[in-house]
Amino acid sequence: MDSTRRKARAASISVVSNSALVVAKLVIGLLTGSVSVISEAIHSGIDLIAAGIALFAVKQATKPADEEHRYGHGKIENLSGTVEAMLIFLAAIWIVYEAVHRLIARTPVEMAGLGAAVMAGSAIANFLVSRMLFRVGKATDSIALQADAWHLRTDVWTSVGVMAGLVALVLAQRFFPAWDLWWLDPVVAIGVALLIVKAAFDLARQSLRDVMDQSLPADEERWIVDHVQTVPGLCGFHGLRTRKAGSQRFVDFHMLVDRDLSVEAAHRLSHDVSDAIERHFGGASVTIHIEPCDGRCSPTCLAGCMLDPQRQAAVRDRRAAP
Repeated sequence: MDSTRRKARAASISVVSNSALVVAKLVIGLLTGSVSVISEAIHSGIDLIAAGIALFAVKQATKPADEEHRYGHGKIENLSGTVEAMLIFLAAIWIVYEAVHRLIARTPVEMAGLGAAVMAGSAIANFLVSRMLFRVGKATDSIALQADAWHLRTDVWTSVGVMAGLVALVLAQRFFPAWDLWWLDPVVAIGVALLIVKAAFDLARQSLRDVMDQSLPADEERWIVDHVQTVPGLCGFHGLRTRKAGSQRFVDFHMLVDRDLSVEAAHRLSHDVSDAIERHFGGASVTIHIEPCDGRCSPTCLAGCMLDPQRQAAVRDRRAAP
């Protein structure tokens, strides 16, 4: 199965799973009157929207470059992550508002055990789906799928927190009826909202990083440098620039060759270098500017020089010769 189909299939599974959880949590939340369960239903509703956005994004991001989008459509995955972060933040505000209202109204929770059972089922389902999304997202380098996975992984912990609060209510009602823990449910809901806000912040930061054309991770740039330095026939290189759009990487740099090398040979050499980088990163877009090594030896050129001192001297001597 190719990466496009894998990403679409994973996103579709997330949509189906979140749809079922939204319905289950909402029904149980309304039956029990638990604001923490209802907040989890809203959280899963946001996850459902996020999964839908991720499904749309992974399909659009794989479209080839066209007349209006010369660099492809990869950044739609980053934009989808930013939209998801905004939706999560709005959901957190609603949860806090509703929880504070319940604290003021002193609203009790009915059938807390049923709510705890639903939360347990939700935590298990979201853990399994998020693990699958992480695996596919990392294998295909999809920001949209990894963002969706982080949503669901956050939902796992919030579900566990809500379940713990409801279990505490059940135990208190059964063994310590004199303890009035009605406040525990809305307090847990506020805790859920705070976790959601953190998830929204982390997701927005990750998505905007690539929109701002941040360089590739240091280990990836190091691989490019190490590879170029092992290519026979090169005199040096400089001006390495990298960026990322969704799962698509862009790399460009200047490559120095012997000034007597033919245009055809220099072109073939640049193709060999770019092909190796593209294969390593699964289809990166590589642009190489060929320059003659003419003995000028500027500081920028010397920083990436691949010639030994003897050859450097010979090149400078050639330049100085009449």
